[in-house]
Amino acid sequence: MSERIQPAGIGATGKGAVRAAFANQVAYCRANDAPITARIVAAIASLLDDPASNFARRIANWPGAPLADALPLRAAGGFHALHLSEAAHELAPIYADAEDINDAAIVAGVVARHEAALLPWLDGPPQTNEAGRSSNFIAAMLWLAEQGLPAHFDCLEIGSSAGINLMIDRYHYDLGGVHVGPQPGAMAFTPDWRGNHPPMHAIAIAGLRGCDVAPVDLTDPAQALRLKAYIWPEHEVRFARMEAAIAAAHVEKPCLIRANAADFVEAELARPQAAGTTRVLMHSIVWQYVPAEQQARVTAAMKVAGARATADRPVAWIALEANRTVHHHELVVRYWPGGDVPRKLGHAHAHGAWIEWLA
Repeated sequence: MSERIQPAGIGATGKGAVRAAFANQVAYCRANDAPITARIVAAIASLLDDPASNFARRIANWPGAPLADALPLRAAGGFHALHLSEAAHELAPIYADAEDINDAAIVAGVVARHEAALLPWLDGPPQTNEAGRSSNFIAAMLWLAEQGLPAHFDCLEIGSSAGINLMIDRYHYDLGGVHVGPQPGAMAFTPDWRGNHPPMHAIAIAGLRGCDVAPVDLTDPAQALRLKAYIWPEHEVRFARMEAAIAAAHVEKPCLIRANAADFVEAELARPQAAGTTRVLMHSIVWQYVPAEQQARVTAAMKVAGARATADRPVAWIALEANRTVHHHELVVRYWPGGDVPRKLGHAHAHGAWIEWLA
């Protein structure tokens, strides 16, 4: 995890920022056990040396902030979709992590033959709905209970994508020997736990609601395939989790609505809060995709809610977001009343493989 590629800034624009974003994504993938995705991203970046296709030119002349827009992963998702649908068999050696092949030439050939299919993948940000990240949410709730907050959590999630983390009450967790949730559960998570185990508390989920600007219906095979395309192919366990989440959604769909983050948070925080519950805003790998104006509105809404919070009706904010300088994620929590200073509880693998507990 020591490789450090410093981008010009997450909000930087221009051709230099595009190249920096691709270099940063390659390093980030390598640091998070995704060498195949790193190869695909690097091969796409090679197209920028002489952008001979509309696909390459659109990337090279990206008008926004390529790192904040997750441009490399938008492009990589398109290639993975072609591979999963078996529309581009020539990609198979790369996805098999074969050696002694010319990744750049293969990718250039795929662009030449499948450009019409690839271009739409640049239109929107990736939706990386990963159930393994929910272990961080549960660990943070255990910590909040240790601080004396009511252990009944009314959860609000922004950037929910398909709502996989809106089913966390159906999963089982073994967090350094601390067990939470039904057994065996729709899924079971045992991340490699580093450091002291989290506090032991009996916690309950009082509510789970979420939003996304483009929610995904897991029960629709076409929408599920798109979500699978954003899964890093190296991580076979994630595909198994996706199938388990699809099965769980068929039993009962998560409570997920179409809305932007600010509108959702403002509306939800305005609802009456039951006594003896902790209202929690939570999100994972989404904040960078939220426009600055909405980030400001969400932050303001949480401050207002925090100002009126009481010991019997507290408010908390759990964020698992990427630190792009060290290529891993940080679990940060705030709560009101009394804990408005952000507290970093741990570092985490991008997809839940390990958690380093710092609290």
